[in-house]
Amino acid sequence: MPRDEMGDDTPRGKRLTLSDIADRLGVSTATVSLALRDSPLVASATRDKIKEMARQVGYIYNRSAASLRTAKTQIVGVAVHDIINPYFAEIFRSLEDVLEAQGQMVFICNHRDNVERQRAFVDALMQHRADGLILCSSVGTTADEINRLTDQGIPVTLMCRDVEGARAPAVRGDDELGGEMITRHLIAQGHRHIAMAGGRRGSSTGRDRNAGWRKALAEAGIDPDTQIDIPELMTQADGREAAPRILSTGERPTAVMCFNDLVALGMMPALRRAGVEPGPDIAVTGYDDVDGAASRTPSLTTIASHPDEIGRRAADLILRQIGGERVSNTLHLIPPDLKIRDSSPPPGVRLGSKL
Repeated sequence: MPRDEMGDDTPRGKRLTLSDIADRLGVSTATVSLALRDSPLVASATRDKIKEMARQVGYIYNRSAASLRTAKTQIVGVAVHDIINPYFAEIFRSLEDVLEAQGQMVFICNHRDNVERQRAFVDALMQHRADGLILCSSVGTTADEINRLTDQGIPVTLMCRDVEGARAPAVRGDDELGGEMITRHLIAQGHRHIAMAGGRRGSSTGRDRNAGWRKALAEAGIDPDTQIDIPELMTQADGREAAPRILSTGERPTAVMCFNDLVALGMMPALRRAGVEPGPDIAVTGYDDVDGAASRTPSLTTIASHPDEIGRRAADLILRQIGGERVSNTLHLIPPDLKIRDSSPPPGVRLGSKL
């Protein structure tokens, strides 16, 4: 009988095992298993040697069998409402860096604020016995459905949006404070007619940024109910479509606080096409400080909400739960920073260059 590539007399057709590789290399089966999962607990040189041997002999790591032995699948589900938004791309980058360093695979769902789509994803994760769920919850998500998961011992971390009454830790930016900060900046610039454009008010993010806008206006003696307030705008297309509505009002605002950078970046060229110059004619602000916000003309005043930190914190919270640690149902708020740029001058003032 011919000898196989491992140099032993294993009959053809016999399924290779972790023990075969371990015996050949003089290491434990646990070391082989960890190495094939890219665990940082195994030295990189040893990992490379084990993976090369597995490749040579055609060994395929059986994750399903391993999960039966360890009760872990090394799968974490992540669900958000807008994967196209570059803000979430920044979150994913830091989140994946942390999770993958611990051997976790990330399954991503773009639920588009459709709660039924989100529920289908969560059901599929549970069928595959995922180790945990990081959720930027859809509008319409109830505390009960999250608590049903946590009551079964399934690790859950809420990210970017929280759900009142949910028994799970949450990490997000301090959206109410950010809304206050950017509105106060506009007021300090001399603006008294400040519209708000966007935000799904059924989410904590939309609700809190709007609450911050209202609080800052009220503190300045401005009745927020007399200002233009257009909910639900989320995308650049929404920003483009909202510009004519803002310009057609009886007393046109001198400034617009947009719910996020996408709305602002869609609105500014639409204003310009209507003959209204963003900045000197109408101040425009965003929120999130996405890549490219500083390089537009005019450069966009916005709130930096630190998506990299949110991603790292969310990953750490889910890993601690997966590891068996009892994590309190605390809301972790990341402090925002105001980035003042050319798009928010005093009325009639130009700070940036003219196109």
